[in-house]
Amino acid sequence: MKKINRRKFNASLALGMGTVMTSPLACATAISPQKKLGVALVGLGSYSEYQLAPALLETAHCYLAAIVTGTPAKEKIWAEKYNLPSTHIYNYENFDSIANNKEVDIVYVVLPNSMHADFSIRAAKAGKHVICEKPMAVSVEECDAIINACEKAKVKLSVGYRLHSEPYTQEIKKMVKEKYYGEVRYVAADAAYFSNSHPNQWRLDRKLSGGGALMNMGVYSIQSAIYGSGQNPVSVIAQEFSTRPQYFKDTDETITAQFEFPNGAMGSIFTSHNVNMNRSHTAFEKGWVALNPANNYGPLAGHTSDGKVLNFPHESQQKLQMDDFAKHILFGSENLVPGEMGKRDMIIIEAIYKSIQEGGKKIPLDLGMMGIV
Repeated sequence: MKKINRRKFNASLALGMGTVMTSPLACATAISPQKKLGVALVGLGSYSEYQLAPALLETAHCYLAAIVTGTPAKEKIWAEKYNLPSTHIYNYENFDSIANNKEVDIVYVVLPNSMHADFSIRAAKAGKHVICEKPMAVSVEECDAIINACEKAKVKLSVGYRLHSEPYTQEIKKMVKEKYYGEVRYVAADAAYFSNSHPNQWRLDRKLSGGGALMNMGVYSIQSAIYGSGQNPVSVIAQEFSTRPQYFKDTDETITAQFEFPNGAMGSIFTSHNVNMNRSHTAFEKGWVALNPANNYGPLAGHTSDGKVLNFPHESQQKLQMDDFAKHILFGSENLVPGEMGKRDMIIIEAIYKSIQEGGKKIPLDLGMMGIV
């Protein structure tokens, strides 16, 4: 695997994610009872800072045990905020020594996409279970390498698809499975946001991101279309649009794609870094269900064609996600998001890019053999 220059990465990260701030949580303790699994966060950008670390103060089956960062200034801030001993603080160069830390059970890789494979594989070799943030990698080949490394090391692997653990998404999946309004005939899924700052952020650097909107928000659209239909697509046709080429110089701005599913249903996805969109819609034979918003950190909202309002208590999606993976390790419960799901989505992403490159050609997809929906 190619390794990204850490200095270049840290400079890009600082522009795109900001800095860590102290808070009243400074007195919170990271060390928890032995029944909980220790989690090491690799990469302390905004997602770790504002979502994952706070969620680990609420989780029932895991806790923040260590951090890995390439920014020395963050070490002291995080150590004080989460009461982490110096022996539980690592950088990218000495990361492999985490193998000797018995309090770390899970490594959560929260780095730019092009670094996912490198650190996921190193975590597996260190004997740690792995959560790899989405997208799983920048190619199907890298996904295979991660899966193989985890299997060889006999450690568990999950991808950071938080929505599979939250109740609105679970309700959609249940309605589809139980044919609440009959067979699914059409699904639509939009996931996008407007980007107008930090043109040097890593998400706009193809070497770090592996792509643009499709590799970021597009993953949510693909996921929504699949669990909103209960099937893997059998073909895809895709288009790309660019209205601000001066800003999106190196990555895709807006992509749309159309899926065909095994039962004859159709699907449409939209993803962009140039407009705010956040919704999903599943049309059955005799009714429909929609989420709007559908994929942000919540609270989500939903309703149906017969006036039913979906209303579930809001909890941190990251808390639910990490607890679900910890329960899979501790108690053998289902792995809601196995590595094969991340690989499947990368197969679809590569097919979408191929369709665009070939002028909107229909690309067949053979995903039935994967057994993941």
